[in-house]
Amino acid sequence: MIPRPRYLNRIKPFIDAPLIKVLTGVRRAGKSTIMALLQKELAVRGISPDRILYYRFDSLQYDDIKTAKKLYDEIREKLSPEQKTYVFLDEIQEVENWEKAVNSLMSDCNVDIYVTGSNSRMMSAEISTYLTGRYIAFEIFPLTFSEYLDFRRSYAQPSDLRTEFARFLRYGGFPAVHLTEYTEDEAYQIVHDIYNSIIFTDIVRRSQIRKTDQLERIVKYMFSTVGQTFSAQSISRYLKNEHRSLDVETIYGYLKKLEDAFILHRCSRYDIRGKETLKTLEKYYLADMSLQYAMLSYDPGEIAVMIENTLYTEMCSRGYSVFVGKMDAKEIDFVATKADQKLYVQATTEISSRDTEKREYENLLSIQDNYPKYVLRLDEFASGNHEGILTMNVIDFLLSDQW
Repeated sequence: MIPRPRYLNRIKPFIDAPLIKVLTGVRRAGKSTIMALLQKELAVRGISPDRILYYRFDSLQYDDIKTAKKLYDEIREKLSPEQKTYVFLDEIQEVENWEKAVNSLMSDCNVDIYVTGSNSRMMSAEISTYLTGRYIAFEIFPLTFSEYLDFRRSYAQPSDLRTEFARFLRYGGFPAVHLTEYTEDEAYQIVHDIYNSIIFTDIVRRSQIRKTDQLERIVKYMFSTVGQTFSAQSISRYLKNEHRSLDVETIYGYLKKLEDAFILHRCSRYDIRGKETLKTLEKYYLADMSLQYAMLSYDPGEIAVMIENTLYTEMCSRGYSVFVGKMDAKEIDFVATKADQKLYVQATTEISSRDTEKREYENLLSIQDNYPKYVLRLDEFASGNHEGILTMNVIDFLLSDQW
């Protein structure tokens, strides 16, 4: 197993805390592996194997455990009589009313519980209802660029960073794609299978959607407009052009299901001057850009969108809440906040003219506060500081631990 210390270091302080540790995220992002790494950490701490219980509910091995009562009785019977038992429940949403069993175990027994899930019943709003404030959630994302490099080093000699970054943008970050030296076709087949399991297992089957063609048309539209300002009316017009009619409310219902399955992430707009989150003109980003390539093919002309999506998921994976910034009539690509931290990011593939330079820097210069401000570029340039704005290469920013 290849360590993912970013998540382990975030979870470790909560080992033995009286909170249910909930790992959420898109399918195949690596939640099960992180569970295994946590079990390894417990072994290093001297916890004996008989005090570690692991159940994976998408396996036939546990197909007979389908109710909360069955789950409760199964685990209760195997608990250590004198010491704390560590319970790992993988893909817990397969058990009906699982939250009742988990809440009861927390109340009745000496346990430390970890659960994973991949659909709407594991979203924060749902979890807070089910687990009555007795949990802490960690969203797991596909590999970041630095994690991708770790995976590459395990089976190949990486090339220079620019070459590896181009490969990362092309192949995406699902761990399964980077376990060996797959061809591009093989990698996209893996991603296509992940897409199918998300759409048809986490959305269609669970939500009992009958008109799958409507859902897939909306998916196609959203995948092709990543990073663009969203409008439900635009989707409606697009569907009409394809001789389909769908009302706005239904469109938002489908989008909510795509968000609940963690395949889409909504990036709300933030009014920097008014210091409030706005309810309109949001953008959507993908859990991983390879989903777009697997469904619509790879387009090297969309490098700017690839970089935006990569920056968005990178900041989210570091625990930031990420927004599109609004400063009067100007737009800032990203405003990222975490506790008392904040940073502003403008991203571009290159600055080849004075007009482009003026646009990228002026937007940031209009913000009158002392939080870090970045212009990120992919072309060759001399890094530096322009009136307090740090100019960095996108790759250096992604690999930096200074933000």
